[in-house]
Amino acid sequence: MVIGVPKETKVGENRVSITPDGVAELVHMGLEVIVESKAGSGSSLSDDEYEAAGARLVPTAQEAWAADLVVKVKEPQDSELAYLREGLTIFSYLHLAAYPKVARALLASKTTSIGYETVQLPNGTLPLLTPMSEVAGRLAPQIGAHFLQREQGGLGILIGGTPGTRPAKVTVIGAGNVGWNAAWIAQGMEAEVTILDRNLDRLRFVDQIHKGRIVTMAPNKNAIERAVESSDLLIGAVLVAGERAPVVVTKEMVGAMKDGSVIVDVAVDQGGCIETTVETTHDDPVYLVGGVLHYGVGNIPASVPHTSTFALTNSTLPYVASIASKGLKGASAALAELWGGINTIGGFTTNSHVAATLGEEFAEPTKLVG
Repeated sequence: MVIGVPKETKVGENRVSITPDGVAELVHMGLEVIVESKAGSGSSLSDDEYEAAGARLVPTAQEAWAADLVVKVKEPQDSELAYLREGLTIFSYLHLAAYPKVARALLASKTTSIGYETVQLPNGTLPLLTPMSEVAGRLAPQIGAHFLQREQGGLGILIGGTPGTRPAKVTVIGAGNVGWNAAWIAQGMEAEVTILDRNLDRLRFVDQIHKGRIVTMAPNKNAIERAVESSDLLIGAVLVAGERAPVVVTKEMVGAMKDGSVIVDVAVDQGGCIETTVETTHDDPVYLVGGVLHYGVGNIPASVPHTSTFALTNSTLPYVASIASKGLKGASAALAELWGGINTIGGFTTNSHVAATLGEEFAEPTKLVG
């Protein structure tokens, strides 16, 4: 397969799907890689670096999208839907439960699509979502600390406080990769941190690692209400792979928060786990609901694109190489977790969670691939 790397077009998206080192690895395997000019500029990666790695640079998105396998960071945007076609395989974060318009376009065009976020190992881990979850989780307290400043519209509270003053109260909903990393960084910033998750083993893990410095709680309606109401910073980090994020914080709970408190809903790219969340952009990231500042950017890691691009390539490169060299059937035979990653083939929805969320009939991918 010829591999295409277009420049990302989502607002504020500065990541690129493959680093020059990743390109060099693919070229070393005898694969052809086409990179749209300036695709890496937002990540401080130059065209010269890609050319030196063996990529063929092209001036337009159309030429990059003409490849057999298009590797992206974010779901196709409106301007890119015309490039979808039968015979094309796209490998990217898709989050189709949150973007049904993209799902309909993939199905109508009979494009084969593989979502990074639904590639799942037998132990339940999500190897291609994890690196960006780590980045987003570590950024969330930093973002919250910024918007808690008075000139940004926040309470005017220092997240770590000072001797003789109280630190910010930070509540994290969800103890997966996003939530754990968010709680870890917030605790390192000397905030008063509480994390809630219904998986008690996950809470035990957090407690063992942090030796009680992060308060762990099993969630129920009353516990969530109390934690949310007392929060200066609330971080949403709930994920169900392939499905819309469940809403666990209601608008009534948000209404009980203090004016100037801040919400960062990292789950917004899966629809959000806080009822008052809507997706925003890096250009216009926050809005007020009842005096509470909401940050709903759907591609948080794009604010640190150099780090994010390298972290993403580290995880995706073996899968890209396998798909491009063996085809999707051969790659899925070698890497069985890819079967769950396949979201659409030939007009059929081939991930059961995505199909259920979209109201589509599920088709078994093993019967369609190849």
